[in-house]
Amino acid sequence: MRDAFPHPYTRRDAERFIAMATHTPPALMLAVEVGGEAVGGIGVHPLLDVYRGTAEIGYWLSEEYWGRGIATDAVRAVVPLAFDIFPVVRLQAGIFENNPASMRVLEKCGFCREAVHRSAVTKGGVVMDEYLYALLTSAPVRRGLRPRSG
Repeated sequence: MRDAFPHPYTRRDAERFIAMATHTPPALMLAVEVGGEAVGGIGVHPLLDVYRGTAEIGYWLSEEYWGRGIATDAVRAVVPLAFDIFPVVRLQAGIFENNPASMRVLEKCGFCREAVHRSAVTKGGVVMDEYLYALLTSAPVRRGLRPRSG
């Protein structure tokens, strides 16, 4: 999780997030729900400028729900939606080196590891690598954007 995400996460944090999420287009921000209870979140944020054909996907899940395939199901559900509603040819995610479970989620959903950004992030006072994963749309042309072949 990025430092902008508060820990511990309070009710006040949730209220601020909901207010921001309902007034911050263009992005897709959804709750991950189990049994009628929000237990995590998933979002897709289109990038700008020369990265306008790319969107970043991110997700989190309450620790008691880890290891049940819930994050994988959430990513699988959101990927086609993201490619449908945003004019992008690529989804990407940066994963901290200490989170191999999240890397596995992306790999199960068809994402490929493209790069390792060495010593790129600092979390909790620890400098670590960031692994960049990406998934390209299967459609060769989307809304005027053309992925480079090869």
